[in-house]
Amino acid sequence: MSGDSSFKSERKTRASIDALLEIMRALRTPVTGCPWDLEQTFETIAPYTIEEAYEVADAIERDNMDDLRQELGDLLLQVVYHAQIASESGRFDFSDVVESICEKMVRRHPHVFGTKEQRDAGAPPGFWDRIKAEEKAEQEAGEKDQSTASQSTPSLLDDVPLPLPGLTRAVKLQKRAAQVGFDWPNLEPVIAKIKEELVEFESALRMAQADPYCDIRNAHIEEELGDLLFVLANAGRHLNIDPETALRGTNAKFARRFKMIEARLAEDGRSPAQSDLAEMDRLWDEIKVEEKKSEAAAAETEDE
Repeated sequence: MSGDSSFKSERKTRASIDALLEIMRALRTPVTGCPWDLEQTFETIAPYTIEEAYEVADAIERDNMDDLRQELGDLLLQVVYHAQIASESGRFDFSDVVESICEKMVRRHPHVFGTKEQRDAGAPPGFWDRIKAEEKAEQEAGEKDQSTASQSTPSLLDDVPLPLPGLTRAVKLQKRAAQVGFDWPNLEPVIAKIKEELVEFESALRMAQADPYCDIRNAHIEEELGDLLFVLANAGRHLNIDPETALRGTNAKFARRFKMIEARLAEDGRSPAQSDLAEMDRLWDEIKVEEKKSEAAAAETEDE
């Protein structure tokens, strides 16, 4: 990029991916680049990548297209960032990333890009999972090293990413296990399991009351809470409800109602710290009833 003035003139025209790639290269150029950007690695950038993906989801949930446009740009920057870091060590570059995803999309959509026979056949049930299974088998065959025969047997769960949010990873693990029949046939036994795990969680709490400073017992509570969350995620899977999305909705509802509590207390010149649980709980119930009435009125209006 030839100087700040030329860059500004280029910005007057429609930006392209090439402009973004050039900006990232300039930021990562030793001596003249940005000191902060030069210090970053795959590991330090990864949390931002996850955060930006969530912010995209949040903008969609709020149906805010201006925010979505900006958040998609932020997410695209993350892809460009990782590709630039990789290119500096000669591993791959942005073009390789694009080529890889283009090949994958064409390969996984034979009913769109394949032969006439494949297009005529359409997308039969299970074809997507079959194609992904074939890809995985080819990848494992290419990576297999005869000298490491002593390694443990590959698992169906091996490629479920560890960094995924806990509830999301739980669902993915459950889906993988379900592929080979390790799954309850319907929701009823899942609900029974939720009740069982809740009893075990309560039992762990009672045990800890005798010695609340015992690390082993506190670890037991954590384990039982994890078991309960895992089976709740399974209930969501059986209902085709994404538990992460459900929890985000509840988080938003909690934040909305608590802000309304703050607003009502502020009308009296007070803050939550100057109130008590009984009063805030009463305000919460009032707000909840008002929201239900508003939702019912809106539903009636739509039916008219």
